[in-house]
Amino acid sequence: MQINVSGAKRKQFLMTGVAIAALLLPNAAKAQDAADVTQLERLSVEGGATKESATGPVEGYVAKDTGTGAKTATPLAEIPQSVSVVGRQELEDRGVVTKIDEALRYTAGVAAEPFGSDPDTDWFYIRGFDATQTGVFLDGLNLFTYGFGGFQTDAYMLERVEVLKGPASVLYGGANPGGIVDLVRKRPQAEPAYSTEIGINNFGNAFFGFDATDKLNVDGTVTYRITGKVSGGDNYSDYSEDLRGFVMPQITYAPDDATSLTVYAIASALDQTHVGNGFLPYYGTAVDAPVGAPFTRIDRDLFFGEPDHDYGRYDQQLFGYEFSHEFDNGWKLSQNLRYSHLDKAEELVYPYAYTPTFEFARLGFKHDTSVDSLNIDNRAETEFSTGAFDHSLLLGLDYKNYKIDQQQASSFPAPDLDPADPVYGDPLTTPYFTYLDSVTRMQQVGIYAQDQIRFGDGWILTANGRYDYVKTEADSRLPTGSYESDEGALSGRVGLAYAFDNGLTPYVSAATFFNPLIGISASGTPLVPEEGTQYEAGIKYEPTFIDGMLTASVFHLTKENALNPDGFTQTQLGEVESRGIELEGKVNLDQNWKLLASYTYTDMEITKEGVASYLGKRPRLIPEHQASLWVDYTVTEGALEGVSIGGGLRYQGESAADIENTAFVPDALIADAAIRYEKNGWGAALNVANLFDKEYVKGCQGLFTCGYGDQRTITLKLSKKW
Repeated sequence: MQINVSGAKRKQFLMTGVAIAALLLPNAAKAQDAADVTQLERLSVEGGATKESATGPVEGYVAKDTGTGAKTATPLAEIPQSVSVVGRQELEDRGVVTKIDEALRYTAGVAAEPFGSDPDTDWFYIRGFDATQTGVFLDGLNLFTYGFGGFQTDAYMLERVEVLKGPASVLYGGANPGGIVDLVRKRPQAEPAYSTEIGINNFGNAFFGFDATDKLNVDGTVTYRITGKVSGGDNYSDYSEDLRGFVMPQITYAPDDATSLTVYAIASALDQTHVGNGFLPYYGTAVDAPVGAPFTRIDRDLFFGEPDHDYGRYDQQLFGYEFSHEFDNGWKLSQNLRYSHLDKAEELVYPYAYTPTFEFARLGFKHDTSVDSLNIDNRAETEFSTGAFDHSLLLGLDYKNYKIDQQQASSFPAPDLDPADPVYGDPLTTPYFTYLDSVTRMQQVGIYAQDQIRFGDGWILTANGRYDYVKTEADSRLPTGSYESDEGALSGRVGLAYAFDNGLTPYVSAATFFNPLIGISASGTPLVPEEGTQYEAGIKYEPTFIDGMLTASVFHLTKENALNPDGFTQTQLGEVESRGIELEGKVNLDQNWKLLASYTYTDMEITKEGVASYLGKRPRLIPEHQASLWVDYTVTEGALEGVSIGGGLRYQGESAADIENTAFVPDALIADAAIRYEKNGWGAALNVANLFDKEYVKGCQGLFTCGYGDQRTITLKLSKKW
């Protein structure tokens, strides 16, 4: 594997900060014996906490701490990268029921639902790069996805959704360089809390959820939580329907302040008929259909498949534990482990082109996928001082083992369909042809270190270093498709910040990343890891006069070997640059008013590529400009006490529809609204997404891979807490 000189220099530069921290370590032993050593107060983040912690409830809209940006409880302002946190209250106010990508509609730097509404997959692009497969985590452990072997999480089981923007390889190993989404589940609490909710939307999709937590013994050393939900009914497309549910039992044993063990399990399932979205033509959705077509725009309710050849089923089980113990000498050891299993099978018919008479030319597709995944993360933390420097040291070793057994087949061609007058029921005359049948395993081992050094009455230096070794093996049952590869790489991050007394914290950082990929390119060779560098500068402001968090950041991210999906094949672009500005503010103005606002500018360009027509072009799907605003008001006294009114606007700018930039998706402005009433533990909420039923295309990954944005969705929910 060749490494260019400039890349090597960047890595050496970033590792310098880590080396400096390592040079200070020998003094640690002397400092332990010194009489004037100061042990800094530690913050516990285990289950049972009643105040806000890195995993606990967020007060209103404003989170103060995160466990995602440093793998240990750290104030948001001290992370040398931009971090966004969506807490439970915000999820409730905006009426997020099931989908995680809906939770990030108002988050700076994130293009959520780029293909439109998709009930069985959460899609995220962060800083212009796809985080769906390699950038989703549950409680700090990767929910890795390849092909159709992806796990899905229901928003109802979560306490918060955190987004770390920019490379995260230094802490998490292989991950999307644009950023990661860390899903933080609800945890057992010592204070008893019970709640239920029931609701339905205007399409006829209903849900029922329950959540209970309490202590199991008198002294409160054993606590539990059980959360569950079932939902089902019709979706927005003709013929589409689903039935889904999950249950998540947990138990925490904390015999003292130093020790905690939480064991949890999650079982969930889905049975659906797919919606008709995501494989629609550019001409007829984003813009008018070609001249001569018997329609101007394709109906958003259109079901483009075949009802007799459409199903989607999955069942998944996750089992894990979190253990931590703090010793008397100040060292804290933690281990997180999770085993995950998924069985998923689907069949559908979808269009890929217009016929000369403007019907849909279609093909049939089906797959049968099984996934087994094991993740382990071991961490050791301590705090010590060396002269004027206070250190928070983190050492870690993690392991990921992902195995996918998959079969994919296609029936080509399938019967044509007239989108203006669809008639269903024609049989698939072409037998299914199996083009993929293999077992693929990826194993990754990483060792990492982080030192957060505070000095000079406000300075914070963060230095990270990591080495990863990855082995991938694919055994094909077909004549072609087998391969194996071994990769290893260093990654690093160094950041410097200064915390002023008035709440301002400016920072700068630089990071390299390493993201191994599974699969074979169109040329038949294994995909090589994505690598690159990010430089970021910003300022975080935690005002002293109101409860808020305001952030502004600028970044320049370069990704080499960027993955470029193209139908059933994959290619890799030479180099893609993403430059941008992100502004975000979340404020609890007082007990009545809460608001959040964001603006994102993303300038992307293909800067190196063997295909000359791609050079200088903008990658697909990602708007250059995005903005959002949500305002929420609660009446706290008088006859209307308990009434809340909220409203928001989401703006997405123009985006490229094809890689040659010959077509663009128009911009759109979407309005949302909410009204709620809570009294004596009873609650009623009415949320409306896309209030004025704006018809718009969310994005296109090609001229026949476009998806409509959300239709007007009215959700009524009744709840009870006690």
